[in-house]
Amino acid sequence: MGGLTDKTTTREEMKLAKRGKKYEDTIKLVDRKQQYSAEEALELVKKTSTASFDETVEIALRLGVDPRKNDQQIRGAVVLPHGTGKTKRVLVFAKGEKAQEAEAAGADFVGEEDLVAKVQEGWLDFDVVVATPDMMAQVGRLGKILGPKGMMPNPKTGTVTMDIKKAVEEIKAGKVEYRLDKAGNIHAPLGKVSFETSQLVENFNTIVDAVLKAKPAAAKGKFMKNVTVSSTMGPGIKVDVSQFSA
Repeated sequence: MGGLTDKTTTREEMKLAKRGKKYEDTIKLVDRKQQYSAEEALELVKKTSTASFDETVEIALRLGVDPRKNDQQIRGAVVLPHGTGKTKRVLVFAKGEKAQEAEAAGADFVGEEDLVAKVQEGWLDFDVVVATPDMMAQVGRLGKILGPKGMMPNPKTGTVTMDIKKAVEEIKAGKVEYRLDKAGNIHAPLGKVSFETSQLVENFNTIVDAVLKAKPAAAKGKFMKNVTVSSTMGPGIKVDVSQFSA
């Protein structure tokens, strides 16, 4: 047993060492103590991306709110001007004319009770769920399945609506949802490393503006405490938040 443990540890150390060497080459480009402008930070994200695939660029915002209080919750959605670089598969629960509207708008899956049953059986080959209000009695049965995955339709994010055409088109165009987690943070995608820096900056500003506008009236003190951007495999790079201070 001792030999097996030693072998496992050695493999893990080798893996960490390999990743560490890549990190050493890129981390030198980043001053961990410095807060950069959004443009500088996103340019560094592109430079420190070393993966063989087109990494996702992400933003993390630490906010000065108490996530335990209902009057300080933040949740919403915004359409990024340059999209996310990923086409989302949209499932729509609707019937009659609204079902036809969903199909015409480009929804990937449209149905009623049949799709509710399919999801209950374990089918999850979709990224976003939209529903008309009259379907929520049936869709509500999927709460335990869709809720933990953040896919339960909600009026606050525009995914429970009668304007199915607009909802589907916005999602396909690059609409992203943001939601305060239990630690008081919000995470959202900004696009791909292959995007132009200017495109990432515009997406960044769009999300930051949306979160600033969603500031709860009950929030006291400094609202935007810390903002970091990173690629999937890259280091976190701090953004100067003084420009966002009210």
